[in-house]
Parts: sequence; C-alpha cells; structure tokens
Amino acid sequence: MQSILILEDMKGIRAWQASMLREVFPAAELFEADCHATAERLLAERSFNLALVDLNLPDGSGIDITRIITARHPQTYVVITTIFDDDYHVFEALKAGAHGYLLKEQPRGELVEKLRGILKGEPPLSPTIARKILRHFREQPAIPRETGLTPREEEVLLLIAKGYSLQETARLLGRSRNTIAGHTRSIYRKLNITSRAEAALEATRLGLIQASEAPSSH
Repeated sequence: MQSILILEDMKGIRAWQASMLREVFPAAELFEADCHATAERLLAERSFNLALVDLNLPDGSGIDITRIITARHPQTYVVITTIFDDDYHVFEALKAGAHGYLLKEQPRGELVEKLRGILKGEPPLSPTIARKILRHFREQPAIPRETGLTPREEEVLLLIAKGYSLQETARLLGRSRNTIAGHTRSIYRKLNITSRAEAALEATRLGLIQASEAPSSH
C-alpha cells in the first residue's frame, strides 16, 4: 500500500485507525479527512490504494463517498469502518462498491489481523457481518444456477468464496497463479463484480457454496 485515506469525523478514532494502519502498512503515506467535503477534495487531487470510510459523517454519508471512489478510482480498496451493523447499511455499502466492512467495536488486535488479510487477498469482514451476509442469501428463494461461467471458473469462484488466496487456489487446482488471476478477471467481468467480497456473495447466491461451508471470519 502506497497511500491510504482515512475518512472519520472523530479525531481520536482517526488516530487509533492511523496507528493500526502504520502497523500493517508501515511504508504507506496516510491522508486524513474529517468530513465528506474534505474527502471529495482529496479524491479530486489524487488516488489511494486503500480507503477506510466511516458511514456517519457530519455533511453526508460514507456510502455516497464509496460510490464516488468506485466511480473515479475503481482500483481503490474501500473498507467501511463503522458502528452500524444493520442490513440497510451493510448491503448498501457493499452495493456501492465496498470491499470490506469492519465494526469499530472489535478488539484492536482483530482489526489489525483483518487489515493484514488484505495483503493475502482476504476481504476484511467482521464475523457478525459475514454471518449476516450469508444468512441473507441463504434466506433468498432458490434460483437457477446459470452462471455463464466455465466449469473451471466455477471451481475458482468456489475457492475464492471460501477465502483462499490466488496462490492457494492455483496450488489446489494445479495451475499457475497467472492462470488463476486470468480466470478471476473473467469471473468478475461475467458476474459484473469488482471485489472478493462480492465474489463470495455471488457464490452463495448462485448456490455454489453453502453458508455452512464458508468461513465465518472472512
């Protein structure tokens, strides 16, 4: 990570998040914003590798900022950091393009590990959020499994949904990492998704993975 945006209106929490980020990404340059307007100004000036986004801002919503980041800087990895764990905020944030969703109430050590998982390709989701997502799709009516994916792509999607990294997936399927990366790009294009979190959601929705199979910590 070269540059990281912290969008949080409370100074003490920004400092707390900055300390975690320095521990996980010591070489990264950190930029801070305390409101929607400041974040928009920074986003107009530069792009970021990672953005931690609070939802409740004094002049707007973090969901709107997530949409802006997704539209202007699709390469930015967006992680929501909030106290809100209700369905509306969770699913609106993911639909807006968030790659992860972390609850501030988690212990610092757990949050650090979730952030560290980004480097291994693991979507940072608090356990309660992961269970909420899986439960949501488990309760949806069954739909035909017409994915448009090749059998190999379905295998790759299944392993991604279970939390395996590209390297681990390549090893399990006996293919090179570059080959698996190519399959992953094709999967994202066909399913119109942009992140591993969405891939896990789609795999569950399509019936490729059962809720009981997915790791609750991812």
